[in-house]
Amino acid sequence: MAPLYDAHFHFQFDALVPHHGTVVEDLVRTGVRAGVVNATNEDEFPVVAALCVEFSPPGSPLTLLPSYGLHPWDCGQRTPHWLRLLRAALLADPRAGVGEIGLDRWLIDGVRPDDPRIAGLRVAPLAEQTEVFAAQLDLAAELNRPASIHATQAYGAALDVLRAAPRLPACGFLLHGYGGSFEMIKPFADLGAYFSFNLEALQPRLAARLAHFRTIPADRLLVETDAPVKAPAPDRNRFPLGAAPDGTVINHPANVVVAYEALAELRGVPLEALAAQVATNFTRLFGPV
Repeated sequence: MAPLYDAHFHFQFDALVPHHGTVVEDLVRTGVRAGVVNATNEDEFPVVAALCVEFSPPGSPLTLLPSYGLHPWDCGQRTPHWLRLLRAALLADPRAGVGEIGLDRWLIDGVRPDDPRIAGLRVAPLAEQTEVFAAQLDLAAELNRPASIHATQAYGAALDVLRAAPRLPACGFLLHGYGGSFEMIKPFADLGAYFSFNLEALQPRLAARLAHFRTIPADRLLVETDAPVKAPAPDRNRFPLGAAPDGTVINHPANVVVAYEALAELRGVPLEALAAQVATNFTRLFGPV
């Protein structure tokens, strides 16, 4: 079978740190050839860079590709030098992508004020998120680096930013864990979008999202885990890592194979055929590995 690829995960997050060695061994054993490790703030840029070097040295059967960006949740915490630091990180590694970047309306309108995830967080309003997103998108276009885009409850706004951009990355961009409408698939694709599937889409409340992945063009499909978050249901969790300190189940990046199997079943295609198509798509967007 063709090798597997994880288009979006967070190897640097605390929940995975104690398991790094095991995770890499399991990824290699499962047939994962490469994964994109997404930083979400300035402090993570050097951490992600170091992890990708340490755990995927030259000649390794696994390639970890760094991606650097300012996540909308971290937008309000940025320093005055954030864009300069991002440019420097990208110029230091020609393989590096831009991401995770984007917009998040749920953070503004949907989160409960007492949610511990936003304790001490300055939530940037949508206009500020948009300014930061557009600047990062323009840098990705300037350097022709793939951008990984987060758009929680903000796909319409993200489409507006993409349409208004003076330039976009020629290599394309990823809508990670796509959760937009069916009607937006073609407009996004026409701008250069790829769409990644993860196991969150199997939740009953997301039946519409799941149905969209039946119709996304095959040459724009990618697969991701978003690990260590978005763990599969217990009956699909093939690589259990236990729970994080906050009680949430840790998603092992090797569960990407489970996502491949679910997507192949959904689209009614052999797993080998899907893996071969995704391999082609991954290297078209992120470059050869």
